[in-house]
Amino acid sequence: MASAVKRRPPAAGRGRKKGELNKITKTLKEAILLSFDMIGAAEYLAQMAFEEPASYMSLLGRVLPTTLAGDPNAPIQTISRIELVGVEPKRDPADSSS
Repeated sequence: MASAVKRRPPAAGRGRKKGELNKITKTLKEAILLSFDMIGAAEYLAQMAFEEPASYMSLLGRVLPTTLAGDPNAPIQTISRIELVGVEPKRDPADSSS
């Protein structure tokens, strides 16, 4: 009796290309970014910077390293201290009493 030889499809075992996201991960990420754009992304983040500064800074810390690229003409600089400073409202010159 001859032994059965199992044949594999030509692309079997190759998997995804290096750095390529899973289809579900990619689709979910696109959906989240689309919904974020729909609610007014910049305005929402600006609001969260004041309401939840710790969460905002955590998010910023995750995003910045992936967006910075080493450029020999513009070296990366490190920010070692960030302070929130209140802004005084503009005064109307008509209301001043001299």
